Amino acid sequence: MCLALGLFSGFLGGLLGIGGGVVIVPVLYFLFTLTGQYPPELAMLVAIATSLSCIVFTSASAALTQIKAQRVNWDIVYKLLPFLLIGSFSAGYIAPNLPPGILRWMFGLFIGLVAIIMLTNWKPQPNRLLPGYAGSSLIGVVAGLIAGLAGIAGGNVIVPTLIFFNIPAHNATATASTLGVPIAGVGAIGYFVLAPANDLPNLFGYMDGVAFLSIVIGAVITAPLGVKFAQKVPADSLKKIFGAMLGLVSLRMLLGPFLL
Repeated sequence: MCLALGLFSGFLGGLLGIGGGVVIVPVLYFLFTLTGQYPPELAMLVAIATSLSCIVFTSASAALTQIKAQRVNWDIVYKLLPFLLIGSFSAGYIAPNLPPGILRWMFGLFIGLVAIIMLTNWKPQPNRLLPGYAGSSLIGVVAGLIAGLAGIAGGNVIVPTLIFFNIPAHNATATASTLGVPIAGVGAIGYFVLAPANDLPNLFGYMDGVAFLSIVIGAVITAPLGVKFAQKVPADSLKKIFGAMLGLVSLRMLLGPFLL
């Protein structure tokens, strides 16, 4: 199941400029809880930490393809990256101290909000530009924190944010893919170094080693295919696909207790 999850999330990540965490986190969460592998209060943390660890490799595969195609906006990368890393690392401390169940609801509500934005016909004002370093620092810290708490590479925040500031959709997805590698890496380190000691098999910090290896193998194979396919899809269609997928994930997370 984790290998199949990796194949699907890798293609999705390359297609939409995300790390695939919006799929990896809920699937792992329900897999862990249904099988009883981890108690519910631990399952979400393990799903998030494992997702971030996987995304380091899945995003790297997609990002390399985007960089070679010269679609990355490097000015945005340099402006946002330091603040994204601060927010992402902080999540490793904040998440374990949140009340049980809050993370799942936060994840579901956040993804639902992004889905609504992407599915509507809203258009940004044509003169709107990305703010300077003061405004970008706030955007970066918040986006990094959300990415770390949700177990994602940040593409779900960065892509709509860049589109909001009139960055073309294909450049936004390429830039998000590139930023996703360090965001996920620093976030995964946070969950590793801040996790309490445990004697559970295959658990390193909060990361499940077996799930990690299976997902990475599948995702690295299909991520470049997703990138190539994305260039054949109109930008508006990409937004709609992105929004529909996020809407389904949001409903599954919010209604999870009733659907199990």
